[in-house]
Amino acid sequence: MDQEALVEVMRKLALQAGDAIMDIYDRDDFEVREKSDESPVTEADEAADALISAGLREAFPDIPLVTEEQAESHEQDVTTFLIVDPLDGTKEFVKRRGDFTVNIAYVENGEPSRGVVYAPARERLFYTRADGKSVEEKGPFDPESPGETSVIGVRMPDNESLLVVASKSHRDQATDDYISHYRVEDLRSAGSSLKFCLVATGEADLYPRLGRTMEWDTAAGHAVLTGAGGTVVRFDDKAPLRYGKAGFANPFFIAYAPGVTLKD
Repeated sequence: MDQEALVEVMRKLALQAGDAIMDIYDRDDFEVREKSDESPVTEADEAADALISAGLREAFPDIPLVTEEQAESHEQDVTTFLIVDPLDGTKEFVKRRGDFTVNIAYVENGEPSRGVVYAPARERLFYTRADGKSVEEKGPFDPESPGETSVIGVRMPDNESLLVVASKSHRDQATDDYISHYRVEDLRSAGSSLKFCLVATGEADLYPRLGRTMEWDTAAGHAVLTGAGGTVVRFDDKAPLRYGKAGFANPFFIAYAPGVTLKD
């Protein structure tokens, strides 16, 4: 795999998909439907999925592609593949709260090694470079030409005063009970894969997720966090979170900056 070409294509497609999403987001109204799992889907999800899927298949025709909007047609036995959530945080999109992202990742031997997370309404773009280091790019964002970037990294956490981020739309009592085991200076809510990125930039130390997620929800943010020095583990046994699982479903997990003393 040509890592430079991979990062270039993923970044370009994420920005183009973000533009398509914002064209729909800025309308007075748009269609919202319910999928079989009762989660919402909009024309923005479908437009972004079509754009990204076409671009990835053209650039990397020999690499399996997994996307949320085509989940039922995917191969179920892959460990190296591209994985896409064209619009993560559809509930945030529908409620016009801005915390939604475009996520594209490359999983290699079960580990997300490269990823891009673009939050078009927040004007924040994070991705892993070809060398595996994670950066945040400053706008304006030109799909054809990368702008100024800065290397990002997790902060050294203080276990007596942790910064915690949790889901905005899916936070529940189990999550609050788990967070209560820590000494927390600040607890903030955020939507979509932005939570991984907040840990990656040192804006948070800990992101626990005690709820349902799929691999396309997490792979890109996981890659960005790994490239910034962070870690993602299963909640149950603290083993590394792996990809290519049956049905592409995740267990509960914890994303954190090394130095956080994890609680059971």
